[in-house]
Amino acid sequence: MKEEQISDLGFTFIKNKKQEIIINRYGNKITVLRNKKALEFIEDIKFLDFEDQQQLIARLTGNYKRGNEKQAKKHFRNKI
Repeated sequence: MKEEQISDLGFTFIKNKKQEIIINRYGNKITVLRNKKALEFIEDIKFLDFEDQQQLIARLTGNYKRGNEKQAKKHFRNKI
């Protein structure tokens, strides 16, 4: 039986003194959440496991795959 791999997408986040959430990916700053978005993020993420946290951050930042990449490769406009 295979071990289940945890999906680490390279996202980390920190909360600074101004109550902002700074989201990094592989050490590079991606975005900063402020005010209402920061509060919603903290509420949402505290009940998630690591893999789900990574997926939530990916959706917030737009850095995620949508599941249609294989289909798009086959499209006639994308062929080289």
